[in-house]
Amino acid sequence: MLVLMSLSDGPRHGYAITTDVFEQTGVRLGPGTLYGSLTKLVERGLIEPVPSDDRRRPYRITEAGRAALAHQLASWERIVTAGQLRLGGLS
Repeated sequence: MLVLMSLSDGPRHGYAITTDVFEQTGVRLGPGTLYGSLTKLVERGLIEPVPSDDRRRPYRITEAGRAALAHQLASWERIVTAGQLRLGGLS
């Protein structure tokens, strides 16, 4: 979901995705995690490579990827709200 969130803002190559994810969330994705995730997301049709003349390969989110991201964020919102209520209220 972190990769989809990063790409929802526009196409990026691997290093740019890693940097964006870290800046937005504080989570540092290692190369194995990132490139394994990119491969799986492409296979599932959630992202696609963008043609490039550069040696770096940029990716963009697909409509299916946007739908998956929106669905997951809605699920997380419900989970966060329930957890905050159980801890004694919304912060």
